[in-house]
Amino acid sequence: MSARSKTGGGFYQAVWRWHFYAGLIVLPVLLWMAITGALYLYKPEIERLVYADWSHVTPKDAPQPLSEMIATVERESGQQVSQIQRPAEPTESWRMTLQGADGARRLAFVDPYRGKLLGTAQAGGIMQTVRDLHSLIITGPVGNALVEIVAGWAILLVLTGLYLWWPRRGSPVIGLRGQARGRLFWRDLHASTGLLAGGVILFLAITGLPWSGFSGKQLQGWVARAELGRPKAPGPNPWEAPAPRAHHGHGHDEGAKQSLPWSMQEATPPAASGSDDIGADRAAEIAGKRGLAAPWTLTLPMADGAPYLISQSVRRAQDARAIYIDPASGAVLQDARFAHFGIGARAIEWGIATHQGQQYGEINRTLMLLGCLALILLCLTAPVLWWKRRKNGRLEAPARPADPRKARGVAAIMLAIGLCLPLTGLTLGAALALDMLIGRWRHGAALAG
Repeated sequence: MSARSKTGGGFYQAVWRWHFYAGLIVLPVLLWMAITGALYLYKPEIERLVYADWSHVTPKDAPQPLSEMIATVERESGQQVSQIQRPAEPTESWRMTLQGADGARRLAFVDPYRGKLLGTAQAGGIMQTVRDLHSLIITGPVGNALVEIVAGWAILLVLTGLYLWWPRRGSPVIGLRGQARGRLFWRDLHASTGLLAGGVILFLAITGLPWSGFSGKQLQGWVARAELGRPKAPGPNPWEAPAPRAHHGHGHDEGAKQSLPWSMQEATPPAASGSDDIGADRAAEIAGKRGLAAPWTLTLPMADGAPYLISQSVRRAQDARAIYIDPASGAVLQDARFAHFGIGARAIEWGIATHQGQQYGEINRTLMLLGCLALILLCLTAPVLWWKRRKNGRLEAPARPADPRKARGVAAIMLAIGLCLPLTGLTLGAALALDMLIGRWRHGAALAG
């Protein structure tokens, strides 16, 4: 046992044991999320690199009317356009979401000045794949639940790690001691990294929870019930069970949700008044007159009763805005802005924008990147530490505290924290039960021996 564990007694030993098990349980997924998260921070740069031939265009007069671009792209691709993304820079190509008769989607790159289809990629492009990998959405509800569990355990790792490294008896707060071949060096590297980056990692874990399936939905519901969230929209939701239009064959609920800020993704959009269509050009013009400038995303009404939706591309939380336009009359059904959000929704939008490295520009992105890199280093040094502390060639967990009351006390604190994150709490309970069973089995084996 180390000098620090001796000074901390049974409580320290119990915390160390929980810290060890927390890392053992979530380390692979945590490493995966840190790598994919670091990549997603550089979404614009990676997309420009991967789609270099399709991303840049040479400006020429004004962009063609949207109706002409839509007709050209639909004719050349054989699919229907359901969404248009206009970038901020005039030298960037526009993007359109294509939807096939079977519902499959693709991403199209378009030269807006010549109305030319430059190329297509899988739905959302390569960075949508990175995002899906980061959230484990590709594995369905199980993967989404796993992300929430890992986020909860990451919070526990930071809290227990800070307690374990709290300076005792003159130990250095930050530093590296010993040689790289020794355990002390790796322990100091692991602990110093955790201390320096603990706040950022804790922030990333907490602000990532709104995307989770269970806690995120609970949070959305609580914010709405407390009237601290998005502004309410009138009328029933026309996207829940849309009646197909003659021209378009499908609703556009998923594409619309993805273009909205988090606080409005489960909002009930206002219903349109009829089946006439003012057209995409007129809808964009109406939004422009209300001060909405590029970059924006225009979602077309793909079903009877669905409005045009034009949403601001969110860089900072304050950018959050969505305009719903009646396709029959051109009336603005709702213009929801960040200023209309309640304090709860504002706080969450701020957290998400900062989590993605956008709220405060490059310094924000760099800080989040350093947090991801620190997390990767922590995940790599943890197994090295475990390997170097093996006894008699065996890999073992930290010993149980001699006083079982200390172990129960720490377990109670962990479970209390787990009540705030039910899925994490369930796995905490399972880990505690398994640890108790193993302890009893070993105790019985020792008596029998």
